Amino acid sequence: MSTNACPVHGTITEIKASLESGRIRHPKTRRIIDDILNLFRDIAWGMAGSDHLAAIHSLLNELEENRADPDGLEIRQTIGTALDDHSEVFQSHIKTRNCATGDCIKLTPAPCQMACPAGIDVPTYVTLIGMGRDAEAIEVIRKDNPFPWVCGLVCTRPCEFMCVRGRIDKPVSIKFLKAFAAEKALSDGQYQNPEKAPDKHQKVCIIGAGPGGMSAAYYLALKGYAVKVIEALPMAGGMTMVGIPRYRLPREVIDREVAMIEDLGVEFVYNTRFGHDVSFEDLKKEGFAAFLFAIGAHKAFKLNISGENKFPRVIDAIDLLKNVALGHRRAPGKKAVIIGGGNVAVDAARTCLRLGCKEVTIAYRRTRREMPADEEEVEQAEEEGVHLALLSIPVEIKGNGDRIEALHCLQAKLIKKKGSDRMYPTPIEGSDHDIKADVVIPAIGQRVDQTCMEKLDEIEWTRRGTIDVNMANMTTSQPDVFAVGDAVTGPATVIEAIGGGKRAANAIDRYLSGLPQPKMPPVPVRRASTDFIEVPAVTKMTLKRPVMPLLNIERRRTTYQQVELGYSENVAREEARRCLRCDICRRCGDCVSVCRDKMKIDALQMGYYDFDHPVETDFRMTQENCIACGACAENCPNNAMQIEDRDDERLLSLCGTVLNRQKLVRCSSCGAVIGPARYLAYIDERFKTHGQVATEQTLCKVCARRKGSQTGLPVSNI
Repeated sequence: MSTNACPVHGTITEIKASLESGRIRHPKTRRIIDDILNLFRDIAWGMAGSDHLAAIHSLLNELEENRADPDGLEIRQTIGTALDDHSEVFQSHIKTRNCATGDCIKLTPAPCQMACPAGIDVPTYVTLIGMGRDAEAIEVIRKDNPFPWVCGLVCTRPCEFMCVRGRIDKPVSIKFLKAFAAEKALSDGQYQNPEKAPDKHQKVCIIGAGPGGMSAAYYLALKGYAVKVIEALPMAGGMTMVGIPRYRLPREVIDREVAMIEDLGVEFVYNTRFGHDVSFEDLKKEGFAAFLFAIGAHKAFKLNISGENKFPRVIDAIDLLKNVALGHRRAPGKKAVIIGGGNVAVDAARTCLRLGCKEVTIAYRRTRREMPADEEEVEQAEEEGVHLALLSIPVEIKGNGDRIEALHCLQAKLIKKKGSDRMYPTPIEGSDHDIKADVVIPAIGQRVDQTCMEKLDEIEWTRRGTIDVNMANMTTSQPDVFAVGDAVTGPATVIEAIGGGKRAANAIDRYLSGLPQPKMPPVPVRRASTDFIEVPAVTKMTLKRPVMPLLNIERRRTTYQQVELGYSENVAREEARRCLRCDICRRCGDCVSVCRDKMKIDALQMGYYDFDHPVETDFRMTQENCIACGACAENCPNNAMQIEDRDDERLLSLCGTVLNRQKLVRCSSCGAVIGPARYLAYIDERFKTHGQVATEQTLCKVCARRKGSQTGLPVSNI
């Protein structure tokens, strides 16, 4: 079995091979192995329960007792070894109803869900939003992410980069749909916490109230633990509160979702610095059984260029954003230059405009295409008046006395280094130039401030200065201590911190319950089995991703009002209908091949099925050639392609998208459904040598035979 293959699928293949080889002849052994195979198929098809593995072990014991059959003992050894070596994989299939490798066809996760660091069941909640069931959508999201409104406004949306709809036109607007549903559910009074488990009478302390720490607090509280969160800032939120400007993420959004966590009984202690105001020993004396460090990465990297330490108006971007968030809103200067190309650099630039800076420039050493910042954020910054000085390598901050006058740069060109595909900026000789400035704001990244954890001498650190953890369970080298967030990954995204917080909560629960830790990262969980939204093919093709309405430029440049105004209800519902439901359709192409190669119809033009090299797709084209025979639906392994007779029509649909409607022909004698006229013509053409009943009536098989027996004429093979 390949090391990358799914053990569940591989075991099923081996069992089937043993049965088909004819080596297993003993009737009892064959019966037992047939039963085991059916149980394994339940696991591979998402139909297994918590008792399936116990039932398999019981059947294996029966094989062990039947020592008269050596072949049975051999297959028993094969199955037993697979269960022992890959127990977590089997348990994961049962619990999550997903197969991470995609080998188990019915459990292949949607690309959007696999791309989400928190593993949110995207197709389910998008479909629920399309149905107008916003509160249920939020309930699904919060099983994996306690901050749907926050993430709906600031997530970097890796799910959208993997959205299959983008192979047709543009990805579904997953991020903004999440924000819409959260705001709507809150407005309707339907944003509610799940029921807590019974009190476990154990306490957990979390240091840091950022998204990672608070996510862990949420899930631990739901599991019945008493949770205390210690935070150095005067409010919860971490970098979402002091690192993301209010025009992107209003404070009330964070406050509302933090309040939901407080309602679960989580205690927050603010203005308390670990290692200064409270020590590890102090917390142990309070009776905490486990500790989670989510201290973030709040210390800025240095530029290491001349003049950096000479002028007071060299201000780290993270300090600028933090001070503004805490209420210090005076312009740092008239001409600001921000160094860097990430989201923090863009946030700092747009903040400077709102503070009253007359000129704001982002100096970045690569091209716009290589900027790691969100493309929409860069576009909005340019609209507001931020200038981009690309391919500019800073070499010196120049000034007079303690006043900055310019940032001295060299022009760069991008070259490819041997052994790497990435382009590297290289200075061009003689390309010196100055960018006028009276304030320089470096935004080249952050690192972890280790000083607060100096006395935790058993903690190991990576070469990057982050806490060394097992990423499958967030355990550190020190007993009782776990870590999560930017302190582990380095500066990352909100959704990555949330995903880590969820893993940490699960690991802490296992640790305090005396259970072994998982050895592999969690597989995303399918949270529901949601019906399809029926959409005509023409609607599916003509619906386009909506443009996000924005606050007018004048107010954007001068206020901290939220820039992105959100979708209206009608727009959100329509956008959700664009989803292709890739949690059901795995784009295997079986429907296309049977239609093209077996039936010789070629009615399905699904160019997006080729993920890496998509060609044109048009669901409307199916109607032109499809005969509604149902061969595609019959050969679909996941029931994504469906055919049904409804009233006087036969409908063919793919995950709810109605590809074809054909009027049904009924028997003129008994009224039974025969099929669409196009399908009957196809059958007649294929079997025309069989002859026809000499009548102008359209008859079903039964009536045709009866008519044929009465007239003595041959009957068509309908």
